[in-house]
Amino acid sequence: MSSATPTGDLQPILISTPLAEAELYTYGAHITQWTPRGQRPVLYLSPRSLFTPGKAIRGGVPIIFPWFGPRSDGRTGPAHGFARTMEWKTDGPQTRDDGKIEITLTLAPSEATRALLDIDFHSSFRVTIGSELEMELQTHNAGKQPFTYEEALHTYLAVGDIHQVSISGLDATTYLDKTDDCKRKTQLQEPISFTQETDRMYLNTTATSTVDDPAWNRRIIVEKSGSNTTVVWNPWMEKTAAMSDMAPDGWKQMVCVETTNAAENAITLGPGVSHKLTAKIRVE
Repeated sequence: MSSATPTGDLQPILISTPLAEAELYTYGAHITQWTPRGQRPVLYLSPRSLFTPGKAIRGGVPIIFPWFGPRSDGRTGPAHGFARTMEWKTDGPQTRDDGKIEITLTLAPSEATRALLDIDFHSSFRVTIGSELEMELQTHNAGKQPFTYEEALHTYLAVGDIHQVSISGLDATTYLDKTDDCKRKTQLQEPISFTQETDRMYLNTTATSTVDDPAWNRRIIVEKSGSNTTVVWNPWMEKTAAMSDMAPDGWKQMVCVETTNAAENAITLGPGVSHKLTAKIRVE
């Protein structure tokens, strides 16, 4: 299934317009559903996802910040950073003249974030909901020292059958294969298809990715800016079986195409400097 009913203590913001329906949480600034009017859901949300403070929501668009994957600086910390399990502030949705709904959420340093990483950041996440889904993550260095961070919009896309899915747009791109000791490889053949666990970090690319989903007779296009890394991920059968918040067959119904800056594409911000990461998703 590509939707779930909250089972914990978190309350969603529900949006319904002539253009689309959507659901998001101030917890993690997390979009969990987006469905253009008259279409199938575009985001995958695990039916077993937890909606409990301290636990990441499985599916939708988790925000990854300030590190990607396991922390690599020798200190302890949650996988994929702290942004996806923090409460963000918002003034609520606003309706634009074009009928789209816009909502901006913000995250600033707190005692909890400083205990993990003592940086003077200010993050804002602007979501625009319409027949397209537009996301903008901006990070500002409000301090007097530079800092380096990684980030991602860890987008789970709903598909009819992963065995039939293919992804184009990353031809001739170098990637780190995380299923093979992070060996550096080159995408020599397109489109990308799926026959086993896939976890690839495509580096130094600003390309648009297109997900072809014959089972549901559609293509999902992911455009981006301010991003030099694209991550493509499907956990396949064995890894999914070890994930308590995923249904056993969940891997067949999703693929992640993540708008990212990580590894050698990590961002370094000087004092007073901001960086903006954007992703736009549409369906054809």
